[in-house]
This record gives sequence, C-alpha cells and structure tokens, in this order.
Amino acid sequence: MTENSGTEKATHPDTGTAQQSSNSAATRPTPADAPKPGTPKPGTRKPESPKPHAIKPIPGPAQEHPHPVVVPTVSDPSKWGRVDEDGTAWVKTAEGERSVGSWQAGDAAEGLVHFGRRFDDLATEVALLEARLAAGTDARKTKATATALAESLPTAAVIGDIDGLAQRLQVIIEHSDEAAAQAKEEKDRTRHEQTERKETLCAEAEQIASESTQWKAAGDRLREILDEWKTIRGVDRKVDDALWRRFSKAREGFNRRRGAHFAELDRERAAAKTRKEELCVRAEELSTSTDWIGTASIFRDMLTEWKSAGRAPREADEQLWRRFKSAQDVFFAARNAAATERDAEFEHNATAKEELLHAYEHRIDPGSDLDSARNALRELQEKWDALGKVPRERMQDLEGKLRAIEKRVREAVDAQWRRSDPEAMARAAQFRERVAQFEEQAAKAQAAGRTRDAEKALEQAKQWREWAEAAEGAVSQR
Repeated sequence: MTENSGTEKATHPDTGTAQQSSNSAATRPTPADAPKPGTPKPGTRKPESPKPHAIKPIPGPAQEHPHPVVVPTVSDPSKWGRVDEDGTAWVKTAEGERSVGSWQAGDAAEGLVHFGRRFDDLATEVALLEARLAAGTDARKTKATATALAESLPTAAVIGDIDGLAQRLQVIIEHSDEAAAQAKEEKDRTRHEQTERKETLCAEAEQIASESTQWKAAGDRLREILDEWKTIRGVDRKVDDALWRRFSKAREGFNRRRGAHFAELDRERAAAKTRKEELCVRAEELSTSTDWIGTASIFRDMLTEWKSAGRAPREADEQLWRRFKSAQDVFFAARNAAATERDAEFEHNATAKEELLHAYEHRIDPGSDLDSARNALRELQEKWDALGKVPRERMQDLEGKLRAIEKRVREAVDAQWRRSDPEAMARAAQFRERVAQFEEQAAKAQAAGRTRDAEKALEQAKQWREWAEAAEGAVSQR
C-alpha cells in the first residue's frame, strides 16, 4: 500500500505554497525521538526524518516579552485527532473536526504519529519565532512569518493543538510592533553609544595632535585608537565619515608636528656639533697653559657651555667628547704635577717657619723691653711673610704660635697705651679703620679666588679688631 499523495496537501509555513504530503514530511524538521512510520512497500519513497530545528541563541540583549519562549516537545497527537481505518486523518479544533488528509503508508497508529510529527514541526517553527521576538531580532520579518503561519493553520495537514498554536501566533503578531519599536530603540541607543565612543577617540586624538610632545608614546596611542576605531560598528554612515575625517586630520596634524620637531632637532644637533667642535679646538689650545687657577676656571665654564650646547648626532657627540676630555686631562695632569711640586715647597716653608718661631720666641720679651720686643716682632713678621705658604693642614698650628707671640706684644702695647695715651678712643677708631681695610682686602682676595690671601687678611683684621676692643676697653675702665 502506498501513500495517497493526491488527497493530502499542506501549505508550507514560510512560502505559503501547497506541497505533496510526502515532500512536506521530508522537508519539515522531525524530532529525533519521535516514532517513525512503518517501512513502505518497494517502489515507494520512505519519508525522511531530519533532525529537529535547533534554537540557536541570538546575539543582543534579551527583550521582555509577555509570552514565554516554549521549548518544543513531542506532542501526543491522540489528544487532538485520529486516523480512521481507511486512512482518513482528522484533527479537533474549536470549530469541530476536520479532515487533514489521508494516510496510506502504514497502519492508523503510524499515520497518527506522522501527522503529530508534522504538528511538532509547526510548533518548533512557532517556538523559533517566539525566541526571535524575545531576542528582538527583526520583529517585522518575525511578524510576517507568524502571519503566514497563522493563515496556513486552517488548512494545515497536522494533528495537534492547532488552537493553542494559533493563539501563540496571535501573541507574536500583536507584540511584533512593540518588539520592533524596542529593537529600534536599542539600535538607536547602541548607535548613540558607538558614536560617543568614536567622538571620545576623536577628541583624544585631537588633544594628542595639538599638545603631546611624548612622540613615541603618542604615536603608539594613536595606533591603539585606530585599532579600537576599527572594532566600533553601527555608527550612521554620514556621521562616521565626518568623525573619520576628524580623526584622520588629527593624525596628519600630529605627524606633521612630529616631523617638524625632528627636523628642528636635526638642525639643533648640527648646531651643537659645530659649537662642540669649536670648544674642542679651544680646549686643545688651553691644554698647555700654566695658569692653573685661571685656566681651570675657564675649563669649568667651557664644560658648562658644553652641556648647554645640546646633543650632537650620537657618533659625532661621543667622538667630540673624547677629544674635549683628552685636552682637559692634559691640562689637569700638568696642574697636578705642579701641585705636587708646590706641596714639597710648602712643606719646606713650614719647616723654615718652625725654625723661625723657635729663634724669635725668646728674643721677644715685651715685659722687659717693649720697644725691642716690637722691633723683633716686626722682623719675625717680615721673615714669616717672605717664607711664603705652608701646607693647609699645618697652617693653623703655625699661625697660632705666631698669633700667641703677637698677642703678648699687643697686650703689653695696650697696657702702655692705657697708661700713656689720653686719646685712646681716637686710636681705637683708627684700629677699627684698619679692621675695615683688612676685611676689604679679604673680600677682594676672595672674589679673585685667592683664598689663602683672603684668610691671611681676615686674620690680620681679627688682630686689629682685638686691639681696637682692647683700646676701647681701656678707656671704659678709666
């Protein structure tokens, strides 16, 4: 017995065209666990049983929907219809029973399963439409498909809860417009957010183009902005073009400014190279100088000028520095050799001053003969000055011994003045003038870099200050 394809026709839910029942059963998805019809006789085509439609998740935020998405299951067709022994299939609806076709490919139970499976295919399509509507995916197309399915139900060759399916389709149709409005609102919101993202990126690129001087970091950031820009979708074409022009203009402006910076840097390095070459020539000329203090000061000034000249091209800069430092080293090596010789001379002077102090220490006795003591002190001071400088570490000890002898004479002179000089205040004023003179000499020596002369002048000023204070004290005690 073969299937009576001439009496059973159905309308495809997507196309609305009538197809033979055998073809319709083959093209509609069939649940994997549904019972299959019996094996047809030779020469007949066995209905295919493709796998049921899988409800794939649809990208985008889920939308609230008044009708929950129903996961399709295999229905029980016996609740909604029957197949007579002669193969006539019937379905129950609110309007009563109606014939949906004829089954000739097996017994009545197999026919009932066949028409139930076709209903499950329709239910699967409705569930997919509900899922699409809940996900906000193309509500207008969903509404059109639901309308076509609803119109096909009165003639659909299926057995199942057709009235329930019609109600579900009606809910889909009624809420498609709302879903479309929500989808449009979501699309507008997404477009606005994506537009704001690109505007933010444009503003950052423009700020970098106008302000940044961190060329490496800024260039890397602009590349990152470009990569991020490419991931942003959904912006209105006209707005997107305008934003792209802004971004491109910012990048070009940054590249021009960076190029100008490095061109200027090249010019500055060329100028620095020229200036450093001049300093090298001058340093080489000064390397043989024996004006140790003056030339050392010039070299310090030249080093400051070298640093302020900026960097020349790397290879040239390193070569010029070696040349400049070599000239410096020649001068300072010669100065160090001279300093070694000078130190030996200073040590000899110190020994001579020790002997001089020893020779005059007992000759200067202001208590017994003040005039002889003063004359001997003057001789000592003249010879002391003639001997010259001593090592710094011995200066304090030697000067202290000399000051002790000078103090004894000064105290004796002060005592005589207090006894014999009626105009002690005038002399005290003169002493103060001498103090001022020596302090002025010390300031000039210090400014000229003659530190030891400045120290000697300050010591003399200190001596005259003590004499002035002694003279003033003598007057105040009278």
